[in-house]
Amino acid sequence: MKPTTSDPGIQFRDASVSGIAALNELFARQKSAQADEGIASLSVRRDRLKRTLDLVVSNEARIADAMMSDFGYRSPDQSFFVEVVTTAKPIKEAIKNLKKWMRPEKRSIDLPFMMAGGQAEIRYQPLGVVGCISPWNFPFNLTFGPLANILAAGNRAMLKPSEITPASAALIAELVASYFDETEVAVVTGGADVSAAFSALPFDHLLYTGGERVAKAIMKAAADNLTPLTLELGGKSPVIIGKDANLKRAADRILFGKMLNAGQICLAPDYVFVPEASLDTFIQELKSAIARTAPEDRGGKDFVSVVNNTHADRLRSGIEAAKASGAQVISFDWLTHNVGPNAGNVVPLTLIINPDASLKVMTEEIFGPVLPICTYGQIDEAIAAVNSRPHPLALYYFGKNDREAETVLNRTRSGGVTINDVIMHYTMDDLPFGGVGASGMGAYHGFDGFKRFSHARAIYRQSPFDIGAMLRPPYGQAFQRFARLLLKHG
Repeated sequence: MKPTTSDPGIQFRDASVSGIAALNELFARQKSAQADEGIASLSVRRDRLKRTLDLVVSNEARIADAMMSDFGYRSPDQSFFVEVVTTAKPIKEAIKNLKKWMRPEKRSIDLPFMMAGGQAEIRYQPLGVVGCISPWNFPFNLTFGPLANILAAGNRAMLKPSEITPASAALIAELVASYFDETEVAVVTGGADVSAAFSALPFDHLLYTGGERVAKAIMKAAADNLTPLTLELGGKSPVIIGKDANLKRAADRILFGKMLNAGQICLAPDYVFVPEASLDTFIQELKSAIARTAPEDRGGKDFVSVVNNTHADRLRSGIEAAKASGAQVISFDWLTHNVGPNAGNVVPLTLIINPDASLKVMTEEIFGPVLPICTYGQIDEAIAAVNSRPHPLALYYFGKNDREAETVLNRTRSGGVTINDVIMHYTMDDLPFGGVGASGMGAYHGFDGFKRFSHARAIYRQSPFDIGAMLRPPYGQAFQRFARLLLKHG
């Protein structure tokens, strides 16, 4: 089924027989093309990556327009940065390093076999057809960023963008159809029923970025085909501020992480632990940071709306519940000003001071511009509170005490860590990115992403000398000597 301008991608109103049949047909065409091509050459992979890069950087205005349409209001500067600049970065990284990544990797072998002339290596070869289900919060970044790793590894790809951002999904489908044959990269659009049919395809690997509830359904669907999964989820990523931390610096950097995309980031700082004695100073530093970052005369021009009514109402409900419980709530309402007529879902940045642990803002991932701030007496209290929750995707520590930082690192678990900042570990292309436990499984980015979407094929070349003769019966003294040599040096 060929995509058209009026009907981009493959769209189904429901997971009907005809819809499922079309999905299966597309998948079969990609599998057939992969088999016919064999292992894609360096030049073919580079060409696909360069097309992906051009797709992103040549359409920055259309990408910003699509994001504005989907969010009601999304700062064009933020859209340019998070959907174009940071998306181009891993694609360029893959182009730059692809030749090195593709080289066979020499491995050591047991001494007797090495002395006889044996050789061992790993070749990273394509898995085949990889599915990618991307979320609504960064539709372009979390589609084309992973695609860089998928294509670098020599695979074909089927992409399923989120239906919550329909303008972005339609543009992704249109652009992919303009830059790629559907047997290389194809886009499938539609709702939850289409996602269910998509995740049931017998992919060679499936990447899902989103929430835990949907991830469980995807795992069940993938289990029938034993499809290997990479799940990038989320959770309540904590910030622990040490007693000797630079509070101004911490406030500036935490605020950036919370205001970027209005906190609609799986890596956003979800709640903060600050020493009791530092609470008032930290709140004042946050107020000063907000005045510098988003002055009242500018309003919310550099801010982002919550994506829809459902999510905005959920956040407002959480804020009202905190007020009703007696918690101190500080709201920066001017962030709802000057953002245009379609920005009814703008939720201002809101601080909630020492909320009750039973409130939803403390039990559920916030995914919005709401920041609970909790106090602690001793660092052990903050660590215990973090460990009482499922392992988050990220953990952040601010402080100058290396011993305390090591204590936090050694006594907590999270997908990744940034020390004295937030989110930045995600931007380091040579670091793997992924969760642990409830925050996900598997990791990608850079060479780790190339390996994630490759099969590490073990290859051993035996020497001309028939060393195996000593292992075959009839057993005698030669066998005993050789076996004991292996026991000693193996």
